[in-house]
Amino acid sequence: MGYFGISDYYRPIPELDHWLRRRIRMCDWKQWRGVRNRIRQLRALGTRLRTAIWTGMSSKSDWYLSRSLGTQTGMTNDWLKRQGLISIRDQWMKAHGDA
Repeated sequence: MGYFGISDYYRPIPELDHWLRRRIRMCDWKQWRGVRNRIRQLRALGTRLRTAIWTGMSSKSDWYLSRSLGTQTGMTNDWLKRQGLISIRDQWMKAHGDA
């Protein structure tokens, strides 16, 4: 929040928040090496079996898959919040007294 917190310009804040969440999903996806482990992790997060298999076996890039249905349904915003991610948007709103 150091650089963006002093700005009164709100427009880039939600976009930054979305980008950060996607980046974290991608990093977690990379850490779950191997198809079986990825499918198992997605299933543990509540993704349907068929979706988890399609996502886990995909040969698309990690960045592409970070926005796929399988990762979005498993690694939800609530899950990211429980992992300790603080929303930039919420912090900006709190700093400017809008929340």
